[in-house]
Amino acid sequence: MPELVAPTTRVHASFLAAIAEFAAEGRGTAEDNSMLGRDMLRHGARWQEPEVFARYVAETLADAREETARPEGFVPSTVLWWVEGEEFLGRLSIRHRLTPRLLDWGGSIGYEVRPSARRRGHATAMLRAALPVAHRLGFDPVLITCDHDNVGSRKVIEGCGGVFEDRRGEKLRFWVPTS
Repeated sequence: MPELVAPTTRVHASFLAAIAEFAAEGRGTAEDNSMLGRDMLRHGARWQEPEVFARYVAETLADAREETARPEGFVPSTVLWWVEGEEFLGRLSIRHRLTPRLLDWGGSIGYEVRPSARRRGHATAMLRAALPVAHRLGFDPVLITCDHDNVGSRKVIEGCGGVFEDRRGEKLRFWVPTS
C-alpha cells in the first residue's frame, strides 16, 4: 500500500525511472517553473550518481528548515514522497507560508504523480494523507490551486474537500480543510 515518506535514497532507481517519464512529457525545461522542473534542471543530469542523489535527498529534507538558504521569494517547505515499497509514485510539497505569488499561483500544497501511475487514485490518496501533516504544521485550511483546464486535478482537490474560492488568471483556487 502506498504511503507518504520523507525523501529517501532507497527509491533511487524508481525515482530515476519516474524522472525519465516526466522528461518524456516535456518536463524539466527552462520554461517548466514547477518544483520538479527546477529540480530536474539543477540536478537531473547527475541524479544517477548515488552520491549526487543522496545530496539531493539531504537538500530536499533540509528545505523544511527556516534557516536553509533558498532562492529569493521561496519559503520553507516539507517535501514528502508517495512510495509503494521501493517504487516512487509521486511527490508533494507543503509550503510553510504563503507569499503573494503563492496566494495567486502556487498555493500551500503542490503535488505531482509520475505519468505511469496517473489515473489510479494516487493524487487523491497522496493529498488526503498530507492534510493531517499540514494540520500538524499549523495549517487549517490549506490553499490548493490548479490550472483552470486541469479537470483531473480539480477533481482531486474537490474530492479532498476543496471549496472553490475564485479564478486568478489561469489558476483556480480552492481551500481544503485539514481537520
